[in-house]
Amino acid sequence: MRNQPEAAIEVCDRALRLSPFDPLSLFLHQRRRRRSCGAGRFERAIEWADRALHDQPRLVTAIRIKLVAKAHLGRLDEARADLGRALVLDPGLTIARYRAMLALAAAPKFLKCFVAGLRLAGLPE
Repeated sequence: MRNQPEAAIEVCDRALRLSPFDPLSLFLHQRRRRRSCGAGRFERAIEWADRALHDQPRLVTAIRIKLVAKAHLGRLDEARADLGRALVLDPGLTIARYRAMLALAAAPKFLKCFVAGLRLAGLPE
């Protein structure tokens, strides 16, 4: 989230290789999904999100990443369907709220990418 997605992906991959059964690996997988999306690897981000959603179908962070990636790929109907799923799980989600959640932690480029994807999918301001 500090605008070094490739390095972050490598670190996550290494941590998962060193401790593949770590009960906290969910967080590493989440970081890998976000960094893949932030690096413009949208197809890869969707794959990682789908893996997470297979085990946890209501994982709203994975749904958000998936809809952002699909929006950037021009798959707007699918992104809007995922946005509907996200809003069922997180009905108060707006662009402003998302910005506030990540404002202190995300690099401006990363935040801009995610906000653009959310807007393309139709998330209200």
